[in-house]
Amino acid sequence: MPGVVVITAEDVGRLFQDAYGRVGVLRDVIRDYEDPAVMPSERRPRRTAFLAPENGGREWTAPPDTLTRL
Repeated sequence: MPGVVVITAEDVGRLFQDAYGRVGVLRDVIRDYEDPAVMPSERRPRRTAFLAPENGGREWTAPPDTLTRL
């Protein structure tokens, strides 16, 4: 198993693959993101990466420690 990828500000704009095999451009990582789709009483701040398909499309989120730099 590969080691944990440490994502830095320099990685924004680079391609990554998530745990499901989706490939996208890293848009940002928010350290204390709280998902608005979760009920307020259940929300917990989590480090979250935002990715988007290289040629446009719907953005998605993933835990940064599950990403692989391409």
